Amino acid sequence: MATITVHDKNFEPYLSVEEIHSRIRFIAHQLNTDYIDKKPLFIAILNGSFIFAADLFKELTIDAEICFIKLASYKGSKSTGHVITAIGLDMDLFGRDVVILEDIVDTGKTLHEFLPQLRHQQPSSLKIVALLHKPDATVFPMHIDYLGFSIPDKFVVGYGLDYDGLGRNIPEIYRLTE
Repeated sequence: MATITVHDKNFEPYLSVEEIHSRIRFIAHQLNTDYIDKKPLFIAILNGSFIFAADLFKELTIDAEICFIKLASYKGSKSTGHVITAIGLDMDLFGRDVVILEDIVDTGKTLHEFLPQLRHQQPSSLKIVALLHKPDATVFPMHIDYLGFSIPDKFVVGYGLDYDGLGRNIPEIYRLTE
């Protein structure tokens, strides 16, 4: 994998397709074990999680449902500090086992603002799956139940993650060069 340019920034290879898919299979195995006799509802947070959600869902052998919600807090390579909900949740969560699918947790603000809305609907359980987590960027700490990778606080693109709309279709994950 070579260095790439997205818009005006250069990115270096960080996580390969093989590393990502291996970790997704591991997470799916954990979910298949933990939810063997249940029918969880997965809520994928758009836009970034759509590739991760699709690949993870293909590895699940349990009965499960999936829906999508759009929450956003980024503009360019920086968080705006405001969470915007563009597409609402139309599923009844009462008594359901709910699993949130997130591409990346950095400051934690998006989930910090979204989780109380979900808890208000009284799900039976509420778990978080994140492909990536930036512990050094976390302002709103939370427990991530199923984690792909902990990464340094560097901006990343690829595998669903974008920089101002571009880069989501890159199969690997790249990080911003110094």
